Amino acid sequence: MIVAVASGKGGTGKTTVAASLSWVWDRPVTAVDLDVEEPNLHLFLNPELTGRQTATLEVPVADESKCTYCRACADFCQFKAISVLGSVLLTFPEMCHGCGGCMAVCPEKALSSGVRELGEILWGQADGRIGFFMGRLRVGEAMSPPLMRAVTAKLSELSAADQADVVIDAPPGTSCPAINAVLPSDLILLVTEPTPFGFYDFRLAHEAFRPRQKPMAAIINRAGVGERSIYDYCRSANIPILAEIPFDRRIAEAYSRGRIVAEALPEMTSVFAGLVPRLRQLAAVDAVREEAVHV
Repeated sequence: MIVAVASGKGGTGKTTVAASLSWVWDRPVTAVDLDVEEPNLHLFLNPELTGRQTATLEVPVADESKCTYCRACADFCQFKAISVLGSVLLTFPEMCHGCGGCMAVCPEKALSSGVRELGEILWGQADGRIGFFMGRLRVGEAMSPPLMRAVTAKLSELSAADQADVVIDAPPGTSCPAINAVLPSDLILLVTEPTPFGFYDFRLAHEAFRPRQKPMAAIINRAGVGERSIYDYCRSANIPILAEIPFDRRIAEAYSRGRIVAEALPEMTSVFAGLVPRLRQLAAVDAVREEAVHV
């Protein structure tokens, strides 16, 4: 089972939940930090990193001596990463998404394969039992989804035989990185808070992820403050609220010291331990429904 822990905005406690879930998981599990622009799951799990790899993206390199300026490449590219201006061929590697289409359509083979560094992939193990993968985007790199896909590809390559469950710490928000992070998941756990901002962004996240047709559930952080709008919305949208994390100074103190909440506070251990079977049950119900649809 793959659970993506997501949120409509930053600061709701998404990484707190992902770290605690990974800590109490009752079967082999791998924690994956796909918030590659600002990864911080490792600050809580403190993994021993045993592997590191530079991630690159295939980009076109032009040989103007072969180019006839037919514009086939420029017309193909939707991202304007390659342009033909009169008798000048220009490539913009920073805008390239690495599909390779421009090289495929060039009749003169004037484009060859080059690489652009995206960042790095790191992996290891936390507490001797939790697998760990993360990506760290290169400073100045604008596109994170290609690195996120590289991280999940490395996870599949190294963990194919493990059959471990996966907890993904997704980027906040509803843009392309967040959508890419939840794509491989079986279930999306949305972390929110009962405030006007929290409710607004939770609703955006629900609407953005709903077309993926994956089961969604919510966990309310800082419960006991703010308003009831998020509860009413979850009830009307049939989003189960699986757990609540109270508004408690001790939780904030544990977080500020880089401690895992489920490990630091015994009462939170039981909250997250009880969350695991409920997530598994929700994913199983959806699997049965999908099988019935196919039949």
